[in-house]
Amino acid sequence: MSASLSDTVVIFTEDADWHTRRLKAAIEAEGLGVVVLSLNDCGFAIGETPHGLMLPGFGDRLPAAAFVRLIANGTTEQITARLGLLHALRELGVKVMNDARAVERCVDKSMTSFLIARAGLPTPRTFVRESREAMQALVDEAPGDMVLKPLFGAQGRGIKRIAPRAPLPEREKVGSVYYLQDFVARASDEAFEDWRVFVIGETVVASMLRRSPRWVTNIHQGAVGVAAPADPRAAELAIRAAAAVGADYAGVDLIEDAQGNFTVLEVNSMPAWKGLQKTTDIDIAAALAGHLLRALGPVPAL
Repeated sequence: MSASLSDTVVIFTEDADWHTRRLKAAIEAEGLGVVVLSLNDCGFAIGETPHGLMLPGFGDRLPAAAFVRLIANGTTEQITARLGLLHALRELGVKVMNDARAVERCVDKSMTSFLIARAGLPTPRTFVRESREAMQALVDEAPGDMVLKPLFGAQGRGIKRIAPRAPLPEREKVGSVYYLQDFVARASDEAFEDWRVFVIGETVVASMLRRSPRWVTNIHQGAVGVAAPADPRAAELAIRAAAAVGADYAGVDLIEDAQGNFTVLEVNSMPAWKGLQKTTDIDIAAALAGHLLRALGPVPAL
């Protein structure tokens, strides 16, 4: 059995926050309805509904599209089921932004780094292993500082700068997986900054410099965002990085080294943009809604 598409977009999130409200209004301004749902409240209903899914408020119909704003933390089983539902929506022909493949690639920093490097883009030397002994040996022989990051993490939480021969934390402190990158040295250690470049489709809609007196340059860790100058090198790298992970939209983190060369640090498939919005006159939510509508094409009539 098959199910027809409705004229409503579902936003998957856990909180009707500033981002959700802005995005909802922007999509509604494009002429579509919006339903805000938690993936926790959805599921499969195979043999029961025409499409095999259970989506509150949709009955036998499917959404015209789905926008993934946030997936809650949970057990391995919970996360697998939520991503499985996003995979199923894509298989049913629903446009999902970003789809489960892109989310999985970006949530797992090791896969992000692999795909960035495989696409031929500059990124720091990166090591991911479960063995503390093997990774400690790497740190002991490192020519400079390294950065230890949670494999699954966001907003700059849990990041540590590791000096050569400094002891690594025990395995239980890092989820039993060590993700290490070379620290990118800049011209000065007195002021730190990196770039957040917001890509939608194949276009950079806005960029900001995140500046901090600390080496962790994240807005949630106290950094200040200012509008970034136009730089075609940064724009090209960010667009290619988003494409490498298969993202419709992404927040791409870049950094300039001491020689002024850019390197790609991370790609975020569910980026926030409240801080970035303060640095630009472009309505980012409207740009996201416009891209979603263009990807949809004509919405089938009820």
